[in-house]
Amino acid sequence: MYSRISINPKVCHGQACIKGTRILVHQILRMLAKGDTIEELLIEYLSLKRDGIPICLDYAASLAEEQFMPS
Repeated sequence: MYSRISINPKVCHGQACIKGTRILVHQILRMLAKGDTIEELLIEYLSLKRDGIPICLDYAASLAEEQFMPS
C-alpha cells in the first residue's frame, strides 16, 4: 500500500522513511506542523521530491485512522 515508505530495522533504527532516503516521515510531519513550507522542506532536504510530502501525510493519516473493535 505504501510502496514509497520504507521501514527497515537497518535504516534509521526502523523508523518510517521515504524510500531511498533517510528522510524520516515524522520529521517531515513535524516541520509542516511547525509552519515550514513545502519549499523550505525541499531546500532543507535536497533528496526530497515534492511528491514525497503528500505520501508522508497519507501514511500518517492511515496510522491515525480510528478502527472500531466490537466488544
